[in-house]
Amino acid sequence: MSVVKSDSVGWLLDHSAYINQSYRCCHHIPNDTQYRRYVFKAEYFDIEKPHIADTETARGQEPGGGDSRLKVRKRKRKTRELNQGEIEAQGYHEKVSLAIRNGTRKLIERNKEVGEQGTDTRAPTGRDCAKKRITPVIADSVLVELCSMAKQIVQEQNQPVQVISDEAESAEDLNLLSRLIENGSDCARIVTLMGQRYLLPPRSSFLLSDISCIEPLLGYKKYDVITLDPPWENKSVKRSKGYSYLFPWQIQQIPVPALSAPGCLVVSWVTNRQRHLRFVKEELYPSWSVEVVAEWHWVKITQHGEFVVPLDSTHKKPYEILVVGRYKGSSEKQNGEPITETVAVPDCKLLVSVPCVLHSHKPPLGEVLKGLTRPHPECLELFARNLQPGWTSWGNEVLRFQHLDYFQELDIEEGDSSCCYSQTLTI
Repeated sequence: MSVVKSDSVGWLLDHSAYINQSYRCCHHIPNDTQYRRYVFKAEYFDIEKPHIADTETARGQEPGGGDSRLKVRKRKRKTRELNQGEIEAQGYHEKVSLAIRNGTRKLIERNKEVGEQGTDTRAPTGRDCAKKRITPVIADSVLVELCSMAKQIVQEQNQPVQVISDEAESAEDLNLLSRLIENGSDCARIVTLMGQRYLLPPRSSFLLSDISCIEPLLGYKKYDVITLDPPWENKSVKRSKGYSYLFPWQIQQIPVPALSAPGCLVVSWVTNRQRHLRFVKEELYPSWSVEVVAEWHWVKITQHGEFVVPLDSTHKKPYEILVVGRYKGSSEKQNGEPITETVAVPDCKLLVSVPCVLHSHKPPLGEVLKGLTRPHPECLELFARNLQPGWTSWGNEVLRFQHLDYFQELDIEEGDSSCCYSQTLTI
């Protein structure tokens, strides 16, 4: 479960626990008598202090009302006139900041109520980790090369999906680069690709490709939930050589209507740049026949309930925007009458969590969207960098955070009834 507390203002999430729950099942290695399971390394969620403290935080008035001994860091800034984009961003922040501050405080205080019996009331995360230096996973760059290789492989139309079944003992004949890969097992599986090992959640599927090779997704399924975290174009990304980006017109080419079931929820992560928000609301969603129904915010906090950066920081904000829409381009009919029922989506909700230190590792949305779609919905994440149980994921870095180096192996006792067994596969 990713939801720790829920309230009228939103949800307090435990991102780390959600990931680890996905890999509870053991991993039986062939010709090995030891059973194993994996958890995401806790240091990736070990955020104890804000990146920058502000005057309010130093006075011990962070969102959760706790004490803080952080020193104030003041920066000298040259006075200059704000440009139009900055004026718009400031106006938007003034409109939402009070609700974000009060809502975050309310959720954290509700979580602290659980501590009456001496329970740890810090924000839920992998907080028991030892202090370790976080080193990059070198194999991340391999995925870009694999994506380029995938373009050179002709898709076989008679076998668009490769299923990893429970009975499979090896996967040397699997072709990862030309089709969707589906782990149909109720257990996590390990696959080896170009000498690197990746962990696949149970009942997950993925397509490793860029926007020019998205066709295999078409005809695979119709989805009730589609989330997307586009690589938005901006100055900082342009200066960085580590990240690619897409122009708005390229994002608009994604065939969301062809992937959507009637009444599909479409959720877009948007940066705090107002031009991106306007584009999603006024151009992108209308072009997809998607109606904007709500605007939510993901609020990033430390383990002690402080904003990761001051709420009123002029440089960066401790929240991101989610635009929630409903696909209205088609409907199922019976006797000429529409039979697709849609539930009203609540507006102005908060998702509060300790963020992962890894760039663009977003919190899970499946549980907070329950009740807004049909039971057991089909879910798709576009521009994904990790996999989720029961979801289809697409992107040119779709296995990035599935590399085994991001996980810690734990030994468990033989015969643990809470675990199932799987095998290591090589693709």
